[in-house]
Amino acid sequence: MASTASPAAGPSLFDNQYAKRFAALYEQRQPIALADYQLVLSNPSLARQLGLSDEPASLAALTAATKLPAGAQPLAQKYAGHQFGHYNPYLGDGRGLLLGEINSQTCGHQDLHIKGAGVTAFSRHGDGRAVLRSSLREFLASEAVFHLGIPSTRALALVKGTQQVQRERLEPQAMLTRVATTHIRFGHFEHCYHRGLTQPLTALFDYLKEVIWTDLATADNLQVFQRTVQRTAEMVAKWQVYGFCHGVMNTDNMSIVGETFDYGPFAFLDDYQPDYICNHTDTQGRYRFDRQPSVALWNLNCLAMAVSPLIDSDALVAALKQYEVILNDHYWGLMSQRLGLLGEQPGDDQLIAEWLTLLREQQQDYTQSFVALTQAQSEGYGALLRVLGASEALQQFWQRLQQRYQRQEDEVGPRQQRMQQCNPRYILRNYYAQQAISAAEQGDMSLAEALYQCLQQPFNYQNDVAQFLALPPAQAKSIALSCSS
Repeated sequence: MASTASPAAGPSLFDNQYAKRFAALYEQRQPIALADYQLVLSNPSLARQLGLSDEPASLAALTAATKLPAGAQPLAQKYAGHQFGHYNPYLGDGRGLLLGEINSQTCGHQDLHIKGAGVTAFSRHGDGRAVLRSSLREFLASEAVFHLGIPSTRALALVKGTQQVQRERLEPQAMLTRVATTHIRFGHFEHCYHRGLTQPLTALFDYLKEVIWTDLATADNLQVFQRTVQRTAEMVAKWQVYGFCHGVMNTDNMSIVGETFDYGPFAFLDDYQPDYICNHTDTQGRYRFDRQPSVALWNLNCLAMAVSPLIDSDALVAALKQYEVILNDHYWGLMSQRLGLLGEQPGDDQLIAEWLTLLREQQQDYTQSFVALTQAQSEGYGALLRVLGASEALQQFWQRLQQRYQRQEDEVGPRQQRMQQCNPRYILRNYYAQQAISAAEQGDMSLAEALYQCLQQPFNYQNDVAQFLALPPAQAKSIALSCSS
């Protein structure tokens, strides 16, 4: 039976600045604890970085909300946002609660947030609960993305309850503890703008300067906006480099600090399919993979409108113009690294584009093709043939790539080592995520644990989890997923 959480005694780790500063932007709410639960996954190293106990039982109790840390002040945040291009003023934390803010010597300012904590004022007819399927996907995805070097929220622990809740079917209940630099979204600023809340809008900038980006403590608001543009561009560039498709890039799912946020119907590419749509409700393909960079810019324009009462419009336009410059520099630089290119030479962009065209036209696996290219540095052209098969296009590309290598001052060994550090062997494929979910729903957490361990070292071959190198069956590739959570 569910019950209200009990706070722990003792010294507090929290410095809850959001609760102190933004009375108009939250509702205080106690989480509804899970009385009966089973720990699915935990992240003890992250717990230690935060100054929390790394004991599994302690992390499970925190996540199930049966024992909250001393100093926790649970609250549901209020925000708004553009969803599929349409403004929605009625948004907020409908099933999640910010427990508090920790200033860690290891990882700086971090929010502690639990999902599936019960109904809030912003639940909009929802039951306030999370299910194991979506929670396990978020745990695995956020850690996979983080360990690829892409800015992301983190997962601290996941528990499964004994009760079921209704979605498309009855599903096991779950709760997840999420860690983020901040949970402030573009939608916080949009809510203040559309409601004419000038004081909270100003306070959001002050909070970012004084609490989150303390190096900007004496900066003006424009510099804060410029940093959000920069961080967003860098994040999206990395999504495109590693084949991550978010699926639901509404402005309320955009982090103000440029962290991958709110994992829903996401997917990593199997075959290189630029027009891939991972969200089956996205019937117009608004958020398909190759449109993510332009959607992020559209979202930044919404943010610019929201902050326009505080920043000169010409300065905002100039800042937005830097988005594509930053994104392209970051994208082409990272793609050059994945191909083993040193420096920047004329024709590099065309060479990269030729490689991607080859993968698209031949429907090659995005991740394994880069691994084969890495192995070909020492094994030769045959390593590519084994994975991609013979074609004139591949042979011509390989010849041009060899000519490019000859113009740079490096040896095969160091080049291959560099490529191994940026070409992952393992990604979170939906096929394996679903297998782990199905097993976990039956009480078997071993596959989820193995997948989690694998994704923490995506660039290294791991003999004990080599099964995750196998490609999914053709019918399991490029499936679309539901937003249901």
